[in-house]
Amino acid sequence: MLKTALKPRWIAGLVLAIVISGVFVLLSQWQFGRSTRSEAPVSTGTEDARPLTTVLKPGQFFPGSVADQVVTATGSYDPRKQVLVPGRIHEGAKGFWIVSAFAVQGAPALTGAGASPQTWIPVARGWVADAADAAAPPSGTIELTGRLIPSEAPLPNTDAGAGRASAVSVAELINLWDVSSYPGFVAASAERSGGADVAAAGSVKPLNIGPQPPAQTVNWLNLFYAAEWVVFAGFALFIWWRLVKDDYRRGLEDAQDEAAARLAAAGGPHDTDPPTDSPATEPTNPRVQS
Repeated sequence: MLKTALKPRWIAGLVLAIVISGVFVLLSQWQFGRSTRSEAPVSTGTEDARPLTTVLKPGQFFPGSVADQVVTATGSYDPRKQVLVPGRIHEGAKGFWIVSAFAVQGAPALTGAGASPQTWIPVARGWVADAADAAAPPSGTIELTGRLIPSEAPLPNTDAGAGRASAVSVAELINLWDVSSYPGFVAASAERSGGADVAAAGSVKPLNIGPQPPAQTVNWLNLFYAAEWVVFAGFALFIWWRLVKDDYRRGLEDAQDEAAARLAAAGGPHDTDPPTDSPATEPTNPRVQS
């Protein structure tokens, strides 16, 4: 069959099939690229800093429209309310986030059983590789700038240990700190006191959390078309293989017909009927002979 496939017309046919398959693959890639598209961001002004007290209200659900918003707030830290969140990656290394409780000035106080006189918000202040390098938060009145992020979910059945939390989860932290809190946290980008920069430095690395990429939606129809073009590409090569196979079989049949014709022309053996005039031989009766 290889000899048949190496005929000039089938080599040309293979080249044509490969070209057609390549076009189909390109169409598949184009359809696949169109099958996923980014949703329009909820807000286009997230990089413009806004006061936290005007963006988010305590005691309410976290609206998606304010996620990733850069906010500012004035208040103070409580050094007794600080935890480390393990398992955080920074430049390929695993370490801890330093998360401190920040009392927000001008924030509305919640009412009801268990509500604290002040309203707080967790602030992820930085990253450390070693828990021993975690520094206490700065004292005094702090002007905070950072990115507002929804609360994480706590890890179930996980005991992070003393002075630690399984995640930056408001539900978990308010139980550790016994405070009223906003339904999210701030990843700090700047901390100033009296005009001076008091952000953690040295072994404490800034988080530098940027805006999250917009969510993507899948267009299943385009995804189906992408798979369909791949099938067409394979079918083009299959058609070429099938045509070569049919040509090979026709060649075998022609060769068999030619061999049979040559044998007949050479007077080859053939079946003949037995002669009809030969006498039949009857068995001899031994009694007659005797």
